[in-house]
Order: sequence, then C-alpha cells, then structure tokens
Amino acid sequence: MRKGIQFMLISSFSFSLMQLCVKMLSHLPVVELVFFRSLVSLVLSLVILQRARVNPFGNNKRYLILRGIFGVAALSLFFFTLQALPIATAVLIQYLSPMFTALFAIWILKEPMKPVQWLFFALAFAGIMVIKGFDDDVELIYLIAGILSSVFAGLAYNMIRKVKNTDHPVVVVFYFPLIATPIMGIATAFNWVMPQLTDWLLILAMGVFTQIAQVYMTKAWQGNEANQIAGLKYVGVFFALFWDFTLFGISHGWATFIGIALVISGVVFNLLVKNKKQVSSS
Repeated sequence: MRKGIQFMLISSFSFSLMQLCVKMLSHLPVVELVFFRSLVSLVLSLVILQRARVNPFGNNKRYLILRGIFGVAALSLFFFTLQALPIATAVLIQYLSPMFTALFAIWILKEPMKPVQWLFFALAFAGIMVIKGFDDDVELIYLIAGILSSVFAGLAYNMIRKVKNTDHPVVVVFYFPLIATPIMGIATAFNWVMPQLTDWLLILAMGVFTQIAQVYMTKAWQGNEANQIAGLKYVGVFFALFWDFTLFGISHGWATFIGIALVISGVVFNLLVKNKKQVSSS
C-alpha cells in the first residue's frame, strides 16, 4: 500500500508538469499536442522495452488495445478543457475519474463498494457542480468534455488493472502511443501549426513528464485495488493551483475552494471507509 501511494504522488506531480506544458502550448491544436506527446512516449517506451528485452506487444492484447483507445479519448478531451480553462479547474473536473473508476470496477474487476461510498462520491461530484454554478468561465461544453474525459479515464484505469498479472507496466504505457500516434498523425495533417523553438522544448518536456507519470501511475494501479488508490489522484489539484497562481496570476474565487474542499472531503472519507473495511476483513 505504501509504495502505491508513493508511486501515485510521483505520478501526480509529473502529470502536473505535463499539464503546465500543455497550458503554455495553448496556441497549438489539441490533436497536434496529443500527437507529439504520443510520439515521444512511443520512442521512450520502445527504448525501455528493448533494454529490458520485453515484447512490446504484450500478452493480453484485447485489454491493452482498449486501454489505448480509452486513454486517447480521455487525454484528447482533457487537453481540450485544459487549453480553455485555468489548470486547477480543468484538473478538478477531470479528476472525477476515480468516481467512474470505482463505478466500472464493480463490474469489470468485481471490486465491491459499500453503499456509503456512493454518498462520498456524490459529495465529490457536488464540488464540481459548485464550481460550475458560481464560475461563469466554466462553460457547459468544457464541463461536459471534462466529465467525458473522466469517464474514459476510469475505463482506461480498469483496463490497466485487468492486465496487472499478464503484462509489463511499460507495455501498458506503450499501447497508448501505439494507438494515438497514427490516429493523431493523420489528424494533424488537416490542422497543422508549425511550433517555434520554445514550443519544441515544451513539447519534449511534455512527453518526458508524461512518460514518467504514466509509468508510476501504472505501477500504482497494478499494486492496489482500483477504488483504494483512485482518490490519491486528487492531490494534483494543489499542484495545479500553485501553477495557476505563480505563473498565470490566476486567483480563484471562493466557489473554487469550496468545490475543492467538497471533492477532497469526499475522497478522504471514501479512503477512510475503504481502509476500515480492509482492517475488519483482515
């Protein structure tokens, strides 16, 4: 359990650096960013797998392919919201994914949940609704896109768990760029904007931080029950708040902090119930 927490925290911080890069590249199309991010990850994954002498195409191909498809949909929608909203707002909406992860885990992974946990997840969702209701900058299209991103992310995380005993963590990571690179490569041909020198540096950093985040996230998910580790992703919102304030001069209103408090409360209560359940059953 302790290693899983450490892995998820490293992953969350790395993801926050990736999000910062995406925000600073808002002048480039989403499909172009996803393409470059995937291309860097593809190369890094192949190098790592070759050195480890691991078959890059894995064993449980059905779930690996689904992991890649769901991951591409989730990331594309997230980048769409991230370019238009403050980082913290976009991250908080997308971080509803643990709710959908635990929901899908009931059927996909056969991991039960106590009825009271639904109340805590509703509390977290209410936090998002508070922000939407009092923040005029959160348009409905971005809210819907963020929620859909969370749905696909929840499905992707369950696919990761499905292959935890059959495939290497980097193989799981590899299937995202394997699917995303050709799809987004074709899409960029219809919406290409030439990056400048600083853009190329940010694109490279975005890919490297993503690779680190994906590997550690995969290790975290493969070592713990999905609805046990899911809530730790919420720590990323604090990194996002820091970037918003220090780099972009964005001061969030009271509704944002109330929403964050509701979300974090829902997550913490859920983790407490989950830990108590584990202790009583041991």
